Amino acid sequence: MSETLVQDLLEAGIQFGQRRSAWNPRMKPYIWGQRNRLHIIDIRETVRGLLLAKKFISKIVADGRDVCFVGTKRQAKGSVQHFATEVGMPWVVERWLGGTLTNFRTIRERLKRLDELEALVDSGEIESYSKKMTSQLMREKRKITRNLEGIRNMNKLPGAVIVIDTKREANALLEARAMRIPTIGLIDTDGNPEDVDLPVPGNDDSIRSIEVIMREFTDSVRAGLAGRSAKSEGADNGDKADAETPKRRSRRAQFSATADDAPAPEAEGDVATATVEETNN
Repeated sequence: MSETLVQDLLEAGIQFGQRRSAWNPRMKPYIWGQRNRLHIIDIRETVRGLLLAKKFISKIVADGRDVCFVGTKRQAKGSVQHFATEVGMPWVVERWLGGTLTNFRTIRERLKRLDELEALVDSGEIESYSKKMTSQLMREKRKITRNLEGIRNMNKLPGAVIVIDTKREANALLEARAMRIPTIGLIDTDGNPEDVDLPVPGNDDSIRSIEVIMREFTDSVRAGLAGRSAKSEGADNGDKADAETPKRRSRRAQFSATADDAPAPEAEGDVATATVEETNN
């Protein structure tokens, strides 16, 4: 982790948590101190969580699975859609529809319906319907597009779900847990780190901090895609499916392996601590 990234995180305000009156006591290990009634997040913990998350994301994507980004709050929508689209990963920035993961077959049926409606429009056949029916069909098309456009190409359940603000995306996290899908989350001092498998403590209300975190996450996706391509090119045609299909492992085993392989952020500890103190003085 470079000193430049640590500086980027601090300049984006990643260290500023919620008011101390709103904090969740379970976030105590990730808090450095407080200033002006605000909790200050320990940047070393942010760096540590980010390193583990990036390592895990790269591995998931390299193994042939996608990750789904979820950020429905106003501050996160733009960054989540922009960065996820850049790397071709599924995203959700509008309301999380119940059953998106737990009733995935029904969601796919709704997307097939969207294809049918678009075909009606493209062929001009929709003009043969009455004005009332045309209005209803177009309204249905807009609604499906708004809610499901980001997961349109998600043909199977994702390998991981990444959320911005664990409190806001509680339903997505509950569904991911029910389906045993690993979760990663940018979590503020008012959140519960036990809601995700891999918490990245940081300010989840700042547009700039969300942009930096999303940039780092998608850089890991790119690294994973490069590894996926290398695997595909090196595999024989007959063994290609086996090479890209990962063995089932428990989430605990996956995260343990990631933690063992990830570089320790202690080398940045002095720099991060000094910069935090300088920023808050």
